[in-house]
Amino acid sequence: MNTKSDQRPQTGTADWNEYARHRGRVLHREELADNVHLYVVEKPDDFNFRPGQAVELAIDEQEWREQKRPFTLTSLPSNPRLEFVIKSYPVISNPEHEGMTEHLGRDICVGDRVIFGDAWGAIEYSGPGVFIAGGAGITPFIAIIRQLEQEQKLAGNRLFFSNKRVRDVFLQGELFRCLGHRVVCTLTEETHPDYESGRIDKDWLQSRVKSFDQQFYVCGPPPMVDDISVALQELGADPHAIVTEDTE
Repeated sequence: MNTKSDQRPQTGTADWNEYARHRGRVLHREELADNVHLYVVEKPDDFNFRPGQAVELAIDEQEWREQKRPFTLTSLPSNPRLEFVIKSYPVISNPEHEGMTEHLGRDICVGDRVIFGDAWGAIEYSGPGVFIAGGAGITPFIAIIRQLEQEQKLAGNRLFFSNKRVRDVFLQGELFRCLGHRVVCTLTEETHPDYESGRIDKDWLQSRVKSFDQQFYVCGPPPMVDDISVALQELGADPHAIVTEDTE
């Protein structure tokens, strides 16, 4: 399996000063879906990144500066501002998230500041293929798809986008504008006439992919990524052509 990634900063507080080189104020925030927000942030002059890369980001408040989390940049490198699409996880139902994204989604306003380190690896485009995303796992693909559209290189690419419910889907209009009928949105916890139903698994993929001799880009919850990676290999995909996010 091919995990295209530069070294990700270590978690914890000992290396915080080294990886929080950049600061920017929130210039705009907008709700895109249930617990999903777009944040537009000032772009430091010395900050550079590639489509698909992420940063370790924290809220610039005393009690939150050490609570950094990885978030993917969804803007293009040429954009004068940075954009993040971030899903918030309420602690009451997601105690493992420790409240950082909940605080970000509930309390952070225009004018507040975030701090973040240099961009690191994550998913890198290696040629036409199939993008497979689960929920917020779509975020590394947003900047990649935007870059491909700008370069007029979207031909040969498809997107499978899985969410639990209709209210969880975001940026659907832009994705369909870019890829048209090559986008398939599926729901796992409800049915709707405008969406397909069911989890993306081996049978689902076999019924929708004609050739497994191509690139596959997979991002989403770790169990989903693991299961789909195994299914793709069982269906004949080259392990080196399966690009996943390195979370180590």
